[in-house]
Amino acid sequence: MADGVHAALVETYGVPEDDRFQIIDQRGPSEIIYNPTYLGIHRTDGIVIVHVVANNWRETSQKQSFYRAVVDKLVADPVVRREDVQIVISPNDKPDWSFGNGLAPYVTEGADR
Repeated sequence: MADGVHAALVETYGVPEDDRFQIIDQRGPSEIIYNPTYLGIHRTDGIVIVHVVANNWRETSQKQSFYRAVVDKLVADPVVRREDVQIVISPNDKPDWSFGNGLAPYVTEGADR
């Protein structure tokens, strides 16, 4: 699953191949509370929730391409039902990122935001 999500980010978001930071948190069915028919989509206990923290400078069409790419990849390997893949993007801005050393690499000099 991690490989499929990362490949979708690289293909649709233009994320550099080596920009990969992921947390995998597997839960038992009793630890996930979900509506099995919300919005007319029939989910099972095989539900997969993908949460992406990403910059807020991408267009809606690019986000939709990402959603489709993730689902297509997870349907193929490791064989997840399309209906069981839920994706949420938590947007942020350039000053919200530090990859180490206490630095904000996306912030330009003199930026006050």
